[in-house]
Amino acid sequence: MDLQSLCSLILVSALISLVCHPCSVTAGDIVHEDDSAPKKPGCENDFVLVKVQTWVNGIEDAEFVGVGARFGTTIVSKEKNANQRRLILSDPRDCCSFPKNKLDNDVIMVDRGNCKFTTKANNAEAANASALLIINNQKELYKMVCDPDETDLDIHIPAVMLPQDAGISLEKMLTSNSSVSVQLYSPKRPLVDIAEVFLWLMAVGTILCASYWSAWSAREAAIEQEKLLKDALDEIPNTRHVDSGGILDINTTSAVLFVVFASCFLVMLYKLMSYWFSELLVVLFCIGGVEGLQTCLVALLSRWFKRSGESYIKVPFFGAVSYLTLSVSPFCIAFAIVWAIYRNVSYAWIGQDILGIALIITVLQIVRVPNLKVGTVLLSCGFLYDIFWVFVSKKFFHESVMIVVARGDKSGEDGIPMLLKIPRIFDPWGGYSIIGFGDILLPGLLIAFSLRYDWLANKTLRAGYFMWAMIAYGLGLLVTYIALNLMDGHGQPALLYIVPFTLGTFLTLGRKRGDLGLIWTSGEADRPCPHVQLEHQNIEELSDEK
Repeated sequence: MDLQSLCSLILVSALISLVCHPCSVTAGDIVHEDDSAPKKPGCENDFVLVKVQTWVNGIEDAEFVGVGARFGTTIVSKEKNANQRRLILSDPRDCCSFPKNKLDNDVIMVDRGNCKFTTKANNAEAANASALLIINNQKELYKMVCDPDETDLDIHIPAVMLPQDAGISLEKMLTSNSSVSVQLYSPKRPLVDIAEVFLWLMAVGTILCASYWSAWSAREAAIEQEKLLKDALDEIPNTRHVDSGGILDINTTSAVLFVVFASCFLVMLYKLMSYWFSELLVVLFCIGGVEGLQTCLVALLSRWFKRSGESYIKVPFFGAVSYLTLSVSPFCIAFAIVWAIYRNVSYAWIGQDILGIALIITVLQIVRVPNLKVGTVLLSCGFLYDIFWVFVSKKFFHESVMIVVARGDKSGEDGIPMLLKIPRIFDPWGGYSIIGFGDILLPGLLIAFSLRYDWLANKTLRAGYFMWAMIAYGLGLLVTYIALNLMDGHGQPALLYIVPFTLGTFLTLGRKRGDLGLIWTSGEADRPCPHVQLEHQNIEELSDEK
């Protein structure tokens, strides 16, 4: 292995612990459940996000997002059913006493504090307000609940909490002698968004490409080994294992340690998440993306530019580097730098997905599962890891560590870059459908192994394992999105659904076909050595002559 291949292997191996933590599929929460705020008659609404559309002097202006209260009437879901009402600033501002304003089904805006939320709502309703907007004294939203001993909960107007910055903007509109009106509605998320379909195709297509590349490389290595043996090079010790060409086979110990390291890194992300740490993640992602994009482009272009791919020049530190690699590298570096600079613009997800897919394919090409035993240990650990950090971690950290890290809370960024994402096209709330690298990489290692085994064992597509493993992965990811939509957008651990489908299918087929013992330990089909095949051919030829 040359120095460049060694550096590439070390780099990708080091990045695995960074990018391969399974990250839940999520689309952002619309309905917020809260067990610490129990429901009671008159105070049993779900906490839903609410859109507050404004008009200034009859011209449509800014839109704000708030959260509905436990009490009051529910907010309409369709914009066409929402009435446009005049906005009035309460006097007194806290609305803890009967307002002095004359209201005619107007929306009244009040400040938080000095009395209960329900008191403000009752006073606003008594003053003939149609809705209540409460401005929080912080930038975050706050869930408005009822006290356990409250009885005056027969409230027939909706109440919405808005963040502090939204209140400042609305107050500026009102104090500029302008006529301000608002419209309140809480649109529901569509059952299926086209973004989820494209994300599904992206994940399945990435594994498909990586698996065929891995299987093709394995078959080329097997053919080369047979040529060496046929050329009477039997004196080479341990001819079963030739130069791996930079391939890294993981074992059961490294599979377990990987999940341990990933957990430690996830906690570090959770604890240290900040702007500077997010910048560091962007740099690491760009390094891995450049390496991945360069590897994929060189492998693809070498088909047409064989001479450039086979001509090498010595480069300090990197050793022998092909002319094709030198030609492609500046483009890859420039691509990553441009993405890093403009990563917050609306179309930056395209560059992030390109770099991410290239990195995933490269990792699946370099890192391999040697047998089903290692694959089972790796996916089982990933299965438990995903469930723990999405669901169980709430009991220890009071919030889902995985979801917080995936959203990039406290980082000032729109989520960490170690995931694939597509903007939700028909979703009135916007946002992205995302899937973590680990939800593609971990199952992808097993699926790539299945195709390598099928090709080396000369199995047909139907009689092999690859086609069924791919179908199982696609179904598992599909069930993940179904669960995501049934849970109103709450993040779901994708490996919870993918691992049973993929691993279960592999184990069931292996046992049914009688191959389980072989693929569990060896991972390679029994193939006679070429010189043995040659001896059998000579014997058959002599027999035919007689």
